[in-house]
Amino acid sequence: MNGEEEFFDAVTGFDSDNSSGEFSEANQRVTGVIHVDTSKSNGIGKVGERPPQENGLQKHRTSLPAPMFTRSDFSVWSILKKCIGLELSKITMPIAFNEPLSFLQRITEYMEHVYLIHKASRQPQPLERMQSVAAFAVSAVASQWERTGKPFNPLLGETYELIREDLGFRFISEQVSHHPPISAFYSEGLSQDFLFHGSIYPKLKFWGKSVEAEPRGTITLELLKHDEAYTWTNPTCCVHNVIIGKLWIEQYGTVEILNHRTGDKCVLHFRPCGLFGKELHKVEGHIQDRSKKKLFMIYGKWTECLWGIDPVAYESFKKQERRGDHLRKGRPMVRCCPHGHPGGRALMVRWLQPCWR
Repeated sequence: MNGEEEFFDAVTGFDSDNSSGEFSEANQRVTGVIHVDTSKSNGIGKVGERPPQENGLQKHRTSLPAPMFTRSDFSVWSILKKCIGLELSKITMPIAFNEPLSFLQRITEYMEHVYLIHKASRQPQPLERMQSVAAFAVSAVASQWERTGKPFNPLLGETYELIREDLGFRFISEQVSHHPPISAFYSEGLSQDFLFHGSIYPKLKFWGKSVEAEPRGTITLELLKHDEAYTWTNPTCCVHNVIIGKLWIEQYGTVEILNHRTGDKCVLHFRPCGLFGKELHKVEGHIQDRSKKKLFMIYGKWTECLWGIDPVAYESFKKQERRGDHLRKGRPMVRCCPHGHPGGRALMVRWLQPCWR
């Protein structure tokens, strides 16, 4: 071949002897790159043009190039009624369940609130660093709120890379196993202040009215300046009303974040919504030292924000709440956060939707 390789597009779903030219783009022989007109799909200009820049930084898209279509155009019960109790990674699901992203791209959304890692690296005390790390661990699942679409399964060996000079990190993910599907990722700060890596093996199951994703795999955050490593596992995610009704998501389970150098641990309880939805989206927990003494209380909602307060003030409020003292006439009411807890300082701002989906 004179030292030059030739590449051909693979055509699936069509007869191999189709030569009518109807699918000219798929049948076109190319060498290297396929020309695709992206001037209308993502708003960044035609192929060959430099992406627009602002203040010397490349601008990133703020929305997906393809809109989501309605799932009401077809019946999923005829497909899903045979899948009850089975492991979903081995079942061919209708494409209407998918969103136009691969799972490798979806993992990148962990870095949406990367400023919390930078903040943790700057904190002088271990307790303050654990607070920021705990906030980052909760923020990593915040982007799943109202995200009812299933990302596409990556091919074995597929990779995805993202570099954000404006946010100070680079990120790469790879599909390292096909059965079972395992995705690995690695990220580092451009200022050499942190390493963030791990693997994800979601165990999916269909239970009639809901789809449950049980996370498997350990996530590790290393703060290089302090020679500290934190590890944790994400909570269980459940999508309800997959057949009839409005789809909604909840996270539940216990997340334990361990500082391997100091022995400090943050225990976060993601509450299930319950019968009347009173606990929906709530997160409560505490930070304890090696001797299991509570150092700091954390509470809030994983869809909104987190708050923190001293354990003594928190227990005092709980006692008043149980006795109903704060409701008695003439008794000053304890200043509360928007979730009804005693007034503490906010650990972060309200969650924002990812800007690179």
